[in-house]
Amino acid sequence: MEKINIYIDGNNLYRSAKELGFDIDYKKLRGWLRQKYNAKNIYLFIGLVPERVKFYEHLQSCGYILIFKQTVSIGEKIKGNCDAELVLKTVSDFYTKSFSKCILITGDGDFGCLVEFLKESNSLKMIIAPDENKCSILLRNKNIEITFLNNLYHKFSNRV
Repeated sequence: MEKINIYIDGNNLYRSAKELGFDIDYKKLRGWLRQKYNAKNIYLFIGLVPERVKFYEHLQSCGYILIFKQTVSIGEKIKGNCDAELVLKTVSDFYTKSFSKCILITGDGDFGCLVEFLKESNSLKMIIAPDENKCSILLRNKNIEITFLNNLYHKFSNRV
């Protein structure tokens, strides 16, 4: 039996859903991922904003394992890119044999090198891209299965 871990680029998922007019119900999303892919662990990489503690507690109560990145405020913008954390955790879990296959939820081309590494080691089950129109060519050209969420948000989101 496969041990599947899912690694979610939280910012990419959140922003894509918002731009498509959806507000994610994270409890329903967790249930959908678990039912559809039988995931052992679902990691959500997210910027740490102290005022959002209640939201983080909600995510944890839904069953996500949160991996935080310290954020920096620049005027009205909050910066907290979690790409390095996602790569490090995924590769670390690969070497400790925490999964036999993994799924990445992102459309960000910065993960192209991670996709190549996982593909070469036969450890990547698939990519789930939050928005088909914004999924990077650097992921599309890897000859790996990609599922796009555009027509699936209704299963775990509400229209804004």
